[in-house]
Amino acid sequence: MASSSIPADTLDTSYVKMDKDSDATLIGKHCQLDYCNQLDFLPFFCQSCKKTFCLDHRTEDSHKCENKGAWAERRRLAQLARPAAGEGKRMRDYVSQKPCAAADCKTTIGTSLVPGVHCANCNYDYCLKHRLREEHDCKNKVPVGARPRDVTEQTRSAFAKLRAWGSAKREQASRALPKAKPTSASARLIAVNNLKKTAKGDAKLPPEKRVYLYVEAEAETTTAKNYKGEFFYSKDWVIGRVLDAAAKSLQVENVNNQSSEERDKLRVFHVEGGRVLEFSEKIGSALVSGNTIVLLRGIGPPPDLIEM
Repeated sequence: MASSSIPADTLDTSYVKMDKDSDATLIGKHCQLDYCNQLDFLPFFCQSCKKTFCLDHRTEDSHKCENKGAWAERRRLAQLARPAAGEGKRMRDYVSQKPCAAADCKTTIGTSLVPGVHCANCNYDYCLKHRLREEHDCKNKVPVGARPRDVTEQTRSAFAKLRAWGSAKREQASRALPKAKPTSASARLIAVNNLKKTAKGDAKLPPEKRVYLYVEAEAETTTAKNYKGEFFYSKDWVIGRVLDAAAKSLQVENVNNQSSEERDKLRVFHVEGGRVLEFSEKIGSALVSGNTIVLLRGIGPPPDLIEM
């Protein structure tokens, strides 16, 4: 029909004037009200009962529409289906109500009258009176989300364990590769050349991509008779892949992908660097040929474990 091109939800009346300019076949229609049947060259289309009427009977009341109110109901449902202007958005100035973080302050912040002020140094929210760092004793507060100052006994024992290993291995490395003597460079070169003769690895790996390492593990963590080995790996490998390969070679149980507990996880400790290496670090950027790495379990994540 001619009215099909006009959206029903954009009209203000239940009837639509049928435009002969938009429909070339429209040359007039008879009013479909009983006892009228008047020929109207500009008829009206009722959107409720879908019938055509003349000017006098175009409204729902005048032709006693059999489906009265259907157009209005469709229009109302269409308006309700439209998303609200603020749907999915959050007010910029919205903050949750909470008490002021200052000691002995009972002021509720986050209201329209008392906005909260966030301290970027300690990550707490304060009222206007205690917004300054001097007012809420900021320097003596532990920032929200920061690591507690007092570590647990398990963490302290892990640190002590790591320091002991680091000291022993650095001392051993310094004896094998002396640094203070003028011949240290040549001695280091001889040691690396000897390492290249005994190190094991993928024979297909090009020599220019190899990094030769001394690899060790704690004796109580391996089932192999010898907990030391000499291996070479690709400089493009990440430390996580080196850990997997070294654990397999030394027969060390590796449950890093099975356990979420830090005490069960293996970590790679770089003796010369005195630090725990990140799993995502590449060998080429963290290690050089002749270095020693140790597989340790339960020592915690890398950051700041060793005080050099």
